[in-house]
Amino acid sequence: MEDQQPDPGDLSAYSAEAPKTPVGKADRGKTHPAASADETSPEGGDEPSPEGADEASPQVGDEASPQVGDEALPEGADEATPETTDGNPDDVVLVPHRPAGRRLMLAAVVAAVLFVGSAGFAGAMVQPYLSERALVATKLEIAQTAAEAITTLWTYTPEDMATLADRASRYLAGDFSEEYARYIDAIVEPNKQAQVTNNTQVVGAAVESVSPPDSPQQATAIVYTNSVATSPVTKNIPSLRYLSYRLTMERDGSQWLITRMSTVTSFDLTPQL
Repeated sequence: MEDQQPDPGDLSAYSAEAPKTPVGKADRGKTHPAASADETSPEGGDEPSPEGADEASPQVGDEASPQVGDEALPEGADEATPETTDGNPDDVVLVPHRPAGRRLMLAAVVAAVLFVGSAGFAGAMVQPYLSERALVATKLEIAQTAAEAITTLWTYTPEDMATLADRASRYLAGDFSEEYARYIDAIVEPNKQAQVTNNTQVVGAAVESVSPPDSPQQATAIVYTNSVATSPVTKNIPSLRYLSYRLTMERDGSQWLITRMSTVTSFDLTPQL
């Protein structure tokens, strides 16, 4: 019984005789091939492994076995691994120029036409407004000039009455300038002897008309005044008068000059003693 040889394919004898303590890799691979086969076979199985099992199962210590720390990559992993490129991922990708389509060009033309039309409409609406503003500014200039002129023409003292015609000449033009100068020359001496002081205060001024409206060259203004005159001859009792004047004015460059003056109203408010 002891000398009986095991049947071919019976691995029980080799399994019983296999050493329990592990031996070196070289010893296991050379002297105990049955033990290697036993390690790859499923537990508790005395059934012989199929043909070619030794070729399919990896041997302990085989160079083809994976090393510790190495991860097995699935099949086709090399293809899925993204390749590193030297290029910058933020680089701008240029695309071929595409000419504008017909609809886009039509929309651009329509937008341009609408823009030009709206600009023309806005200009047409703004033009009357600008003209009105310019006319208002011109009327204001006329009224201010008329008020300054009347204040200068009828305000004087015995000391400066001799130069009154010269001071007033900057507001006058034409025949009216000469007429006013003659009038002042006629009253200079009597007023100096009587020590008459006259003070005229403008209380209101308005532009009556301008022509032509788009570019005024002539205007008519009305000025309302309060005039107070005093003299030692009348014991300095003030002579109060309310006067209004209509002035005809013409444009001379950037200035408005008086060419005619007439009295509209005159009220003597001097107290009677």
